[in-house]
Amino acid sequence: MQEHDGHVSPTNTSDWTWPFWPIVPIYPYGQRRTLRQEVVPDWIWTFDQCQGILYVIVPIRMTVVRLEAGGLLVYAPIAPTRECMRLLRDLEARYGQVQHIILPTVSGIEHKVFVGPFARQCPEAQVWIAPDQWSFPVNLPLSWLGLPRQRTRALPMSGNTPFAQEFDYAILGPINLGLGPFEEVALFHRRSRTLLVTDCVVSVPEQPPAIIQQDPYPLLFHAKDHGGEIVEDQMRSRLKGWKRIVLFAFYFRPSALEVVGTLQSIQDAFKASDRSRKAYFGWYPFRWQDTWEASFETLRANGQLFVAPILQTLILNRAPVETLNWVERVARWDFQRIIPCHLDAPIQATPEQFRQAFAFLNPYGDLGRLPMDDLDFLQQIERSLSQRGITPPARLNRP
Repeated sequence: MQEHDGHVSPTNTSDWTWPFWPIVPIYPYGQRRTLRQEVVPDWIWTFDQCQGILYVIVPIRMTVVRLEAGGLLVYAPIAPTRECMRLLRDLEARYGQVQHIILPTVSGIEHKVFVGPFARQCPEAQVWIAPDQWSFPVNLPLSWLGLPRQRTRALPMSGNTPFAQEFDYAILGPINLGLGPFEEVALFHRRSRTLLVTDCVVSVPEQPPAIIQQDPYPLLFHAKDHGGEIVEDQMRSRLKGWKRIVLFAFYFRPSALEVVGTLQSIQDAFKASDRSRKAYFGWYPFRWQDTWEASFETLRANGQLFVAPILQTLILNRAPVETLNWVERVARWDFQRIIPCHLDAPIQATPEQFRQAFAFLNPYGDLGRLPMDDLDFLQQIERSLSQRGITPPARLNRP
């Protein structure tokens, strides 16, 4: 049995099935569990699933908001498994059907892939999408991507929508990235003073999120110090694995990580105690320096709100003025909490804390709190993409 908001529903693995996982073949593939949490009593709920590569898993989150006139609004849909839809139908039975579905990004395939299937489960809902949608390698019509043609509309820049009396929104972008633009829609629910965002800001929780602890194997996999180690399922092991997952997720190759050579990693794999498919046949090409935990604490900074390193180094620095203008527009709203689509939520945060998260974009301001050593790999990627003409150069020039 599983508990959701105090309501207990039977556990049935067939209810976790996601048959369309080959479209985006990432962990946990065809089995996705859903955890619903009530954030603002009778008004806002989050629905968490998890996703990742090489067991570097993080939550992916959908937020559902009750409308004053009746019905629900869904921000950033997740996989509409039977379990997910049963939890949603429970809310619909109390507050009315889903009226609006919002796709708040143009480049996040992990969000876009679920909108079409989710919309088919909510046939009465209007689908609102961030403008300037694109796909790669071929820019296909939205209907070919599964979005219902008759019910899909781009969010107007003016904010003239049926939910305008309850919500404000601001669109960041489009920011030119070469292959396609970056764009994100921040949505503000006035009644609850809650800001919904996709990727622009995050906060790292100290403990592994509840949805990830539903299946602790990825946490235990990354708690290993070498491929031959067998890690017992204890809370300290889960926490160790979580901290390392966070470093992988944000830096790709943090400074405290040493990648073992291919030949050596294969030789080590033959010595591993667990050579099952689940353990990648014993393959574990990582070594961690003693400084890895200090790197995590610096990144987490006691849960401080920040912009993910990949956005800092590869995306937002392409349009610093436009981004800061958007930040100021969002910061005029009187929010007291933020719900991102990833990692911790809800985050108790003020507009001023939101502004401070983007201080790295001010050429005369704070250079940011993230160590340059940890950012080195991302900056190498940034230089390579710019030199090859794949992405435009950064426009953030410091004196």
